[in-house]
Amino acid sequence: MKDSNLRTTVIGSYPLPGWYEYAFSNISSFGEYDHNELVNDAVSIVIGDQLTAGLDVITDGEMSRRDFNLSFYSLIEGLEKESKNIRHFGPPAHDQRGKYNIIGQLKAPNGLGVVADFERLKRLSPVNPPLLKASIPGPYTLSGRILTDKQYSDRYKITESLLPLVRNELEQLIKAGCKEITIDEPSMSCYAYQENPLKFVDIFNRTVESIIGKANLSIHLCFGNYKGHAVSPRVYKPMFPSFIDMKVDEIHVEMASREFSELEIIEHITKYKNVAVGIVDVKSYFIESVEEISARVSKCLQFAPPERLSFAPDCGLSQTARWAAKEKLKNMVSGVKKVKDTL
Repeated sequence: MKDSNLRTTVIGSYPLPGWYEYAFSNISSFGEYDHNELVNDAVSIVIGDQLTAGLDVITDGEMSRRDFNLSFYSLIEGLEKESKNIRHFGPPAHDQRGKYNIIGQLKAPNGLGVVADFERLKRLSPVNPPLLKASIPGPYTLSGRILTDKQYSDRYKITESLLPLVRNELEQLIKAGCKEITIDEPSMSCYAYQENPLKFVDIFNRTVESIIGKANLSIHLCFGNYKGHAVSPRVYKPMFPSFIDMKVDEIHVEMASREFSELEIIEHITKYKNVAVGIVDVKSYFIESVEEISARVSKCLQFAPPERLSFAPDCGLSQTARWAAKEKLKNMVSGVKKVKDTL
């Protein structure tokens, strides 16, 4: 399911406006209506930035989450935040993120909040908006901040307990009319070099089995971006050809920050799936020019046909300053359009 050649899109997250981040540091002062107004205003700004850039597919910027996955743990019963962090000082990195202990059965009776976010996006978007996308972490990635115990003795057992929660949220998104869904599974791409990739394929396919064919479904495969840092060898080779068997319409690959290493892999992917190429580097404050973007698009067209290609930033934009994100998106859209007009 894909509507046009050379689409421009984003993964999900967007930079928090400065005032919004400051307001959340004082969120205890806000009432329920104040809080809703705060999130609505932030989402409206994100929509405006994306419309100004000219994207074909937009998101809500994950404004209500303030992090692409940490907010979900507060919605899952049976978890308690670990009181001590492994490391407090030194350069910010993944080992400073919160962990959670299991204290009961893992369940989410009120859902994971993604449907409510999508309904807000619909409500705040213009009458004839671009396509609206929802994004949600997959169960393996969600399991990454949860500590094992006697009952859940390894990460895969935790993943299995989270899988139906994610699947239910996906089903509710379809009922809400969502036609574009990205499942974030960076943990799968980060650890494919040391785990069985076929196991990841099985987990993913069981997660999406009830919504296959009901939306344009993509999987985002990157190598981590917390504070602009990767967490694994940045190589796609261990994932393929196994990941081709994922029941998905589109596979998103991180290319710009890797100087387009392994770009030839999109030739293999596009024999079976659409591919979204990460064409701007969210880890760098170098602003890619329109001409540079056009050259990168042309390079991709050497390996894949236009009807199979979309373009996006390498990853979510939450770890990039808003001024840079706006410039990168604007140039990305203009650079892609420049090539598209010549086809």
